[in-house]
Amino acid sequence: MDMTLELLSPIQFFLRLLRHLGLSIILTVFALSVGAVGYHFTDSLNWLDSFFNASMILTGMGPVAEMHTASAKIFAMCYALFSGIYFVSVSAILVFPVAHRLLKHVTLQAMHRQKTPQNPD
Repeated sequence: MDMTLELLSPIQFFLRLLRHLGLSIILTVFALSVGAVGYHFTDSLNWLDSFFNASMILTGMGPVAEMHTASAKIFAMCYALFSGIYFVSVSAILVFPVAHRLLKHVTLQAMHRQKTPQNPD
């Protein structure tokens, strides 16, 4: 575990942001793929409609196509629940580097104030 007591340089911080963005993109591609494949095979939607439905569910907009089979309805329910967890998780992944840097900055300022003698003026 990295326990250094200094902030990353702006370049290192930018690279950390890019890594988190890259992970978010990979997770999004995976989540959309799961949705598209699920809709395609459970309700025989064509690939474009399957991807469209998965995209709309994943972004929280809601389903577009009506599900006709019981398996498609069950998949749609599970995918909707998964999408809620996905949204919260990816949001955390994207916010983490900024929140971590902010908290570390505040901690370093507090440590600096403790080391510096205070003026009673």
